[in-house]
Order: sequence, then C-alpha cells, then structure tokens
Amino acid sequence: SLSAGLDLPGRFLFAILTLMTLVANLVFIEEAVYIYRKIPSSKRSILIWINAAAPVIATTSCIGMWIPRSTMFTDFTAAAFFAIVIHKFLMMMIKECGGQKLLLSRFENGHFKISTGPCCCCCLCLPRVRITRRTLFWLKLGTFQFAFLRPVFMFLSIVLWTNGNYTLYNLSPKGAATWISCLVGVLTLIALWPVGIMFQQVRTLLICKKITPKFALYQFILILNHLQAAIINILAMQRIIPCAPPLSSSARGAYMTQQLLIMEMFLITLISRVVYRRRYDDLEPPEYTAEEARDNKETP
Repeated sequence: SLSAGLDLPGRFLFAILTLMTLVANLVFIEEAVYIYRKIPSSKRSILIWINAAAPVIATTSCIGMWIPRSTMFTDFTAAAFFAIVIHKFLMMMIKECGGQKLLLSRFENGHFKISTGPCCCCCLCLPRVRITRRTLFWLKLGTFQFAFLRPVFMFLSIVLWTNGNYTLYNLSPKGAATWISCLVGVLTLIALWPVGIMFQQVRTLLICKKITPKFALYQFILILNHLQAAIINILAMQRIIPCAPPLSSSARGAYMTQQLLIMEMFLITLISRVVYRRRYDDLEPPEYTAEEARDNKETP
C-alpha cells in the first residue's frame, strides 16, 4: 500500500496535508451555513458554488495523493467543477449589480470593452460593444458552454481511457489526449473572456462589494489549478523532474501538483472566508442616483 511505502517524514507530510484538507472542508461548511442564514436566497447557491471551488480542489488532490491510480478521475472532476464555477462567477457579478434588468438600466448607454484578456488583450483596435440584452446573453453563453462541455469531454476521455485510446501523458499528434486537451484549452479561453469583459465593466461600480479581491481569488484558483499543473506535467514529461523509484517522473509530477494544490487551496479557503464574510453596502438604485445627481446640480 501507499502508506507502507512511506518513511516517517513522508507519513507526517501526508498527515499534515490530509488535516489541511479536512480543515478547509470544515471552514467551507461553516461558511455555507452562514451564507444560507444571512444571504438573500437569490445569491445563496452562487456564493456557495464559488466558495466551494478551493475545498473541492483540495479534496480531489488529497484523494489523488492517497490513491495514485485515481489521479485522472480526480483531476477531471476538479476541472469540471471549476468550469461551473467560472459561469457562476459571471452570474455573481450580474447579481451583485442588482440583476440583469438593473444592470442594463445602469449601463443603458454604456459599451463593453472587449479588448481584454485572455483572448484579445493585445487587440486594442477592437470596437466597443453596446451593452444590451443580447450582448449579455452572449457573455453568459460563453461561460455556460464551458460549464456544459467540460463534463462532456471528461466523460468522453474516461470512455476512451477504458478502451485504451486515451493516455494522459501521450501528447503525440495522433493521440486522443492531444486533440481533447487542445479543444478544452480553446473552450477555456472562450469562457474566461466574458468574465474579464464583465469585470472590467463593473469593477468600479462594485468596489463597495470588494469585487477586486474576489476576482483575484478566482484568478489564483484558475492559475494554480490549470497553469501550475500544466507546467509541472510538462517538466515531468521532459524528465526535468527526475524519477525516484518506485515513482516515475510523471507520478512524481502528479504528487508535487497535488501536494502544492492542497496547501494553496487551504490558504485560499481561509482568505475566501474573510473576503466573503464581510458585510457590504447595498448599491443605490439607478433612478435614485440620477435624481441625486440632478439635485446636486440644482443646489448651487
């Protein structure tokens, strides 16, 4: 078994990381109870989904650490869950503005800046797009497609893997893993683009809701769960991370990724509890803001 092959420092490390995962889940459960009791019903499920991202990734990493053969399943599960969280984060920004109707009334003459990351941050010549019900629909569709298609590709990968046609570390041009990974990468970029566009539009309006720290936490989870894992996997496949019998280079890379993610998600869970637990001022309705502006002009 895995525990039998570990020395004393290894067992101590595994115990500490498992304790971190347990604490992260307990903190999340306490936060979910608080959200359920104190937050309006229209925002409850969205906030619980977003706060669950870090504990779920920590849990899947912990399972993959203890049961190495489950690594592909745990990685896919974490990726599929975070795909849904990306869509939920976009919906949260819309909800924090008062919903779609109030958002459209606040920005009825406004325009979305679409020259933003990760797709078009260098394309400064792109025109601004008017904020309408249709453009909001396309933004929501951009994140929803990933929340829907990522689990579909996860299921397809597992089916191909059971048939012997999918190997996680086989990145040859003829391998199914290469094509599925490239397609998922494109869908990921398409999903992240609407979130960046919406954040650029509402970050000033939602400064009282501390939207910037929330967006930063979301970005940290994204970078650590995807980019960090991809870099370590590439280093392992190139044998830059050496093998240490009985572990191969790819197995050591997977262990490093899982152990780093547990520690990082533990910290993000604690920070998320602080950021999302604060009480925020409600936004003033747009009609009141307009009347107040007129009164201020007439007063002098």
